[in-house]
Amino acid sequence: MTVANGSEPKDTRRPTPPEDHVVLPDAAKAGPDSPSVSELAAGYAEKAGLHRNSAGHVDMLKSAGGVQGIAESILPGLVFLVAFTITRDLTPSLIAALATAAVFTVVRLIQRRPLTQALAGVVGVGISAWLANTTGKAEDFYVLGFFTNIAYIAGMVLSIVLKWPVAGLLFGFVRNEGLEWRKDAERLRAYSLGTWIVVAVLALRLVVQVPLYFMGEPGLTALATTRLLMGAPLYILGLWVAWLVTKPATQPSKPSSSAD
Repeated sequence: MTVANGSEPKDTRRPTPPEDHVVLPDAAKAGPDSPSVSELAAGYAEKAGLHRNSAGHVDMLKSAGGVQGIAESILPGLVFLVAFTITRDLTPSLIAALATAAVFTVVRLIQRRPLTQALAGVVGVGISAWLANTTGKAEDFYVLGFFTNIAYIAGMVLSIVLKWPVAGLLFGFVRNEGLEWRKDAERLRAYSLGTWIVVAVLALRLVVQVPLYFMGEPGLTALATTRLLMGAPLYILGLWVAWLVTKPATQPSKPSSSAD
């Protein structure tokens, strides 16, 4: 179409938002509560360790702590298992696990990186070592993880009941939805389902690992192995599935109009 002066008209149509990227309405952006809502969603996601990449999608590896973070969560338990398998002595095995966790803290100090994850790891390994040393049972090194899983399950189920599903609080930040998704029944259901998926991952850990724990020392190797496999790898898989399930519908592009 041309106009009277022969110049080409400007295309004033807004570009279609990229797939899996929700743009808030102008009213939501301009509202007086928008800054606090955005800060709340962003702060919750960041505290939970959720990150987004340059494309605006969730960065699965970084959200799991990156390569170093995954190593911090895996190696102390692995070192304990190897040391106990070789020595059959609980004390040096616990010391080896604690030393491994402490090394990661020192590494973060040298790198001048946040110590939160490393210190949490040291505390977790310390409590696990204390439990195992107190009872004299090697399998009790892994019992703290059961209670941690139960606490997360209870918190996530409660968030669904209260209609504040954790998946929405996390993914809503990554998708620039803030907390606006709570006003959409379909989005609320999607994020509730995504949260149930994460709950299922945590519950699966308990279903598999608790029977191995009650086997005592004969089940220790299997317990430790499943603990490693169902740790960060399963968490990343569950996070990815939840991300796909909660994916918003792509907004269709408007058909172009032309004049005769």
